[in-house]
Amino acid sequence: MPTYIVLQEYTQQGIKNIEDSPDRLDDAKELAESMDCEVKQFYLTFGEYDLVVVLEAPDDETAAQLALTVGKSGAVATETLKAFPEDEYREVIAGLP
Repeated sequence: MPTYIVLQEYTQQGIKNIEDSPDRLDDAKELAESMDCEVKQFYLTFGEYDLVVVLEAPDDETAAQLALTVGKSGAVATETLKAFPEDEYREVIAGLP
């Protein structure tokens, strides 16, 4: 399945209710699973983004639907990146004209 890296920032609402964050993570993991996605890794981070999630989804549309549904909660703002693992990266480069 394609891999996605999701960069998240807590919103004012999310930080105000930070104690609920672990429960929101559990809910997001359950949602991902119900959409045939898998959260592979989760990190609390320092810097521009507060959270980094690595997930696999069946396709771009499903990844977008997951990100939008999580974003609807109002607790985090998301930026999603499609990631190419090394073997796919090598295929992309090998296919250059």
